[in-house]
Amino acid sequence: MVLKVNCPQCGRKVEWTDVNKWKPFCCERCKLIDLGEWAAGNHRIPGDPVIDPEDEPNSFH
Repeated sequence: MVLKVNCPQCGRKVEWTDVNKWKPFCCERCKLIDLGEWAAGNHRIPGDPVIDPEDEPNSFH
């Protein structure tokens, strides 16, 4: 029996097999839409903020 999951973008049923090169998405379009949402900052992974040392004020001015 082949495992079927829902595409995280459109909800369409997707077979979870090695043949599906876009998994977990149903197609390249859904994959690219999701990538665009990450790039736009619409998705985030929770965690502590990261402070870049270059953004810190330099006390040796």
